[in-house]
Amino acid sequence: MRMSMGRVGRHLLGMATIALVAAGMTLATGGKAFAAELGQPAPWEWTLQQSASPVMDNIVWFHNFLFVLITLITLFVLALLVIVVLKFNAKANPVPSRTTHNTLIEVVWTLVPVLILVGIAVPSFRLLFLELDVPKADITVKATGKQWYWSYAYPDNGKFEFDSLMAQDKQPRLLGVDNEMVVPVNKVIRVQVTGADVIHAFALPAFGVKIDAIPGRLNETWFKATKTGMFYGQCSELCGKDHAFMPIAIRVVEDQEFASWVETAKKKFASGGTSTYASAAGPTQ
Repeated sequence: MRMSMGRVGRHLLGMATIALVAAGMTLATGGKAFAAELGQPAPWEWTLQQSASPVMDNIVWFHNFLFVLITLITLFVLALLVIVVLKFNAKANPVPSRTTHNTLIEVVWTLVPVLILVGIAVPSFRLLFLELDVPKADITVKATGKQWYWSYAYPDNGKFEFDSLMAQDKQPRLLGVDNEMVVPVNKVIRVQVTGADVIHAFALPAFGVKIDAIPGRLNETWFKATKTGMFYGQCSELCGKDHAFMPIAIRVVEDQEFASWVETAKKKFASGGTSTYASAAGPTQ
C-alpha cells in the first residue's frame, strides 16, 4: 500500500522531531544515563568521558557546539526535502518551473555556509592553540612507549625512572598497572613523549591528551588535572600484537601526597625500576 504524500511528510517530520528530542536528551544528560566513574570508560557510554582538565573542558564545549550546529543543519536540510516532496511533486505541481537563476538564493547559499565555517574555525583554532601551546610547567614527565608498556621518567624530581606494565590482577580490566604515573592536582604537567621501538600514542581521554610517541623524536604535550583520582588511557597507535594491552594509568594526588610519593619512588626506583615485558602478567604469556 502506498503512503500519501501528506503521510510521507508527516512521517518525515515525526522522525525529525524524534531525532531532535534524542539530541536534546543526549546533551542534557551528557551521556551519563549509566553512572560513569571519573577517569575511565563506562558500559554503554555514548559520549565523551567526564572532563578533568581545562583542555578537555574546551573539547567538550566544542563537541557540544558542533553537535547542536550539525543537528540544526540536518533538520533544515530535511525540512527542505519534505517541502520539495510535498510542494513540487507531479500531482501538486504538474507544470514545473523553468527558473534557472535567483540572485538572492545564490548569495544566501554561498554566504551562510561561509559564515558557518568561520564560526567553526574560530573556536577550532583557539582550541588547537590551547592544546599545542605548552605553558610554563610545574613538573616534567618523560613517557616512553615500548612494546608493550610505558616507561616514565621524572627529571625534575630526582631523575628516577620506572616501567608501567599491565597487571591482570588489577581493576579496571585491561587498564590496571603495576606502577602508575603520579602527578599533583592543579599543576601544569609537561609530558615529553617518545618511542623506543615502533610508533605508539599516549592518550588520556579525561585530560584531552593524545600525542604520537615516535622513535627518534621527542613530542610534547601538557595537562593540568583539576580533580584527584585515577585516570586511565591506552596506547592509541597500532603497535604490534599486544597493542590492546598497553594501558596508561595516572594517579592525581594532593601536593603533600605527591611529595611523599616522590621520596618513596626515589628509593624504590633507585636502580631504574625497569622490568621486562616477559616477566609481567601479560595476556599472551
